[in-house]
Amino acid sequence: MEHRDLAALEAGLDDIRDAPKDRGRIELICRRPETEERELIDEAVLDTEMGLVGDNWRTRGSKATDDGSSHPLMQLTLTNVRSMDVIAGQPERRQLAGDQFFVDFDLSVENIPPGTRLKLGQATIEITEIPHRGCGKFSARFGVDALKFVNSAVGRELNLRGVNAKIIDAGVVRTGDAIAKL
Repeated sequence: MEHRDLAALEAGLDDIRDAPKDRGRIELICRRPETEERELIDEAVLDTEMGLVGDNWRTRGSKATDDGSSHPLMQLTLTNVRSMDVIAGQPERRQLAGDQFFVDFDLSVENIPPGTRLKLGQATIEITEIPHRGCGKFSARFGVDALKFVNSAVGRELNLRGVNAKIIDAGVVRTGDAIAKL
């Protein structure tokens, strides 16, 4: 797969900015049972202790905690499906990003600053202050220009790489369900 150059990525900004601001839709759910594994599912159970049930968040741990345990403010990652469509180039490549929820919803800092609560299907989540940035794995999968794009000033403003969240109220989430600000 050929990676998209910066000009092609920037050409998609208007469409990304047009994402719904108050109520959108869950387009794709991706569970990560093991590192580097992706499992597309139509229904997910969100649990306040386990995160997305069947995902490796809890067992994988985090470099962001002193003891290497899973980070409670990084239980879930959401990314804008429009952004990933532009970056991935082909729909079947989107899940390589490793996020759990791909949503047609404005994830910009202005629209959902840290502390914002969202209804995600039957569950309630809260956007956390920990930024979700592109890394070496992201660059390897989508190219150096994609990494520059998501980590640029506009990329950070629009949260093109996505956002971290924690689960407030457990519940079932299905592809096609609404995502809405509370």
